[in-house]
Amino acid sequence: MANIKSAKKRIQVIAKKQLRNKVIKSSTKTAIKKVQSAAAAGDIEMAKAAFIHAVSAIDRAASKGVYHKNTASRKKSKLAKMMNKAAI
Repeated sequence: MANIKSAKKRIQVIAKKQLRNKVIKSSTKTAIKKVQSAAAAGDIEMAKAAFIHAVSAIDRAASKGVYHKNTASRKKSKLAKMMNKAAI
């Protein structure tokens, strides 16, 4: 355990940031899973709506620094590829 006041504060700040990152990552993963399940079920309209929401969530996570920009791009590309395959 830290003894120095600034170190104790850093521990508190890091805990808050970890919680925020966890919430953002969890909601993003849920949005991605909704796209995947809708595409697998063949419900194209539902998948398109979920896709728009998921891309927005991924972009938001990347802008807040939760995901690296290349990771966000890779996730969006993977979802787009899945949507294109499901639409055929």
